[in-house]
Amino acid sequence: MIPAEFLLFGAVLIGVAVSHRHAMAIAMSGAMAIAVYKVLFSSFPTGTGLSGFVGHLGHEWAVLVNLLLLLLGFALLARQFEDSEIPAMLPRWLPDDWPGAFVLLVLVFGLSSFLDNIAAAMIGGAIAHTVFRGTVHIAYLAGIVAAANAGGAGSVIGDTTTTMMWIAGVAPADVLRAFLPAGIALVVCGIPAARVQQRHSPIQQGPPRGVQIDWIRAAIVLAILGAAVAVNVVVNTRFSEDAGRFPFLGAAVMGSMLLTAPIRRPQWSLLGPALTGSLFLLSLVLCASMMPVESLPAPSWQTSFGLGFLSAVFDNIPLTALALKQGGYDWGMLAYAVGFGGSMTWFGSSAGVALTGMYPEARSVGLWLRHGWWVIVAYVAGFFVLLVTLGFRPGR
Repeated sequence: MIPAEFLLFGAVLIGVAVSHRHAMAIAMSGAMAIAVYKVLFSSFPTGTGLSGFVGHLGHEWAVLVNLLLLLLGFALLARQFEDSEIPAMLPRWLPDDWPGAFVLLVLVFGLSSFLDNIAAAMIGGAIAHTVFRGTVHIAYLAGIVAAANAGGAGSVIGDTTTTMMWIAGVAPADVLRAFLPAGIALVVCGIPAARVQQRHSPIQQGPPRGVQIDWIRAAIVLAILGAAVAVNVVVNTRFSEDAGRFPFLGAAVMGSMLLTAPIRRPQWSLLGPALTGSLFLLSLVLCASMMPVESLPAPSWQTSFGLGFLSAVFDNIPLTALALKQGGYDWGMLAYAVGFGGSMTWFGSSAGVALTGMYPEARSVGLWLRHGWWVIVAYVAGFFVLLVTLGFRPGR
């Protein structure tokens, strides 16, 4: 018999897919309904009733607050970066025609390897808004999300899930092999996305006249990103036992934003729209965390492959936590699966939710699948290239 929690969560996901305009209300209502059901008729790992729910929130609060601060902070940071006029200067160095659009996706991939994938997606979205004159096709938006998630899959500081693996004792070299399928996937979905974007709205041939880079604003962006990377590395190398107990990374980003605000004022009005997308994602994460999933199927390449598709609708953070508890997975393969797999839908990853905050027209599962179906093909292609060339190498 299917637990009622899964039926309620399934109804939430269907509601989001069918009525994307009311996605936040549906997700928040679903989280409340699941919480009430578990308080009255089921239980939490931390206990039963209201005390069990409070204990569950106490266990999950750091993850939720960290995501909230990152989504809000990087929304402000992306606009700071766009206002620095660096994106307006990029057409001077980007190739013409669709190769320029593809190189931009490669840039997002590279940024995500040492930044959080949310930041990479937001910066990519800001650049795309400028170089494509504010007209960005949904296929290309899916490409940006895919590039951000692909770049983060092979780096222990590029994605929340890979950082979780690092904290749990997985060697960075074990995750590094995810770059092979991620690179294949980037090419498979990135080239079609770039060609569609070029037909839809061609890339600028050169920077507009009179554009001057605001070097102070650019320095602020660089400083905030540097602080995020430094905090992520220091916390996870020297204070790994406490890494999941406090939202260190989100606090570093928002704290740096507040400290630099007197120098170049952020556009605080962006916090309202960003909060809407953040509450939606946090509601889905909370829903997923309350599912009665005690274990996953036996570790294998088939299980890893399936988890990639599951990540498109089920938050990858609890999936990764379960996999780490179970052990025996190929961590590079799993990192690619749960990281890149979330790119298949707009709400399947935090990078997708963040980017659609900038481009609300992409908040449609139907349109995302219709125009971004190459992401699914890319996931399958990358996965089987990894399987055939390097095989399934289970870790501890």
